[in-house]
This record gives sequence, structure tokens and C-alpha cells, in this order.
Amino acid sequence: MTYIATFFTHFAAVNFSRQLKGTEKKPMLMPVPRKLSSSCGTCVKFILDSDIQELVHSGIFDEDVDTVYLVENDEYTAVYENHIR
Repeated sequence: MTYIATFFTHFAAVNFSRQLKGTEKKPMLMPVPRKLSSSCGTCVKFILDSDIQELVHSGIFDEDVDTVYLVENDEYTAVYENHIR
């Protein structure tokens, strides 16, 4: 499944991408799609074959992650929202 993570800062997006680099998740920094909103305008698109909750519980989604969306047929469904900020 394909996901898009949005962030509060550009630095957080770059840092998240670096954490996933070299994994099967194939992270890609890109502009946030127009259908979504984001504080910094940069997102990370990645692939995940397992349950998104595994990443949530791993602690990789820190206070700088805004929202994570599941991407299906050009539709976006929020699967994680930051409630820390």
C-alpha cells in the first residue's frame, strides 16, 4: 500500500525520508498534493506492506509528523493524525 506523510516542517520531512532510506519502503520527498494541506508543503510518499500501526507503535511518527494518508485511486484517507501538537 502507498502512503503519504505530511509534516509541520521541511526539516522533519527530510529527516523522516532519511530514516526510511535504504528500506523496502522506498521513500520519496515530494510536494504535498493539492487535495491535502500541510504546514511545510513537503511530504514523503512511501510503500508499506504491513499494517500502518506497526510504524505508529515504532515511534517513527514523532511530534513533527502532521498526518499520514493511505493513497488509493487518487483518494486520500487519513490513517494517522498527530495529537501531540
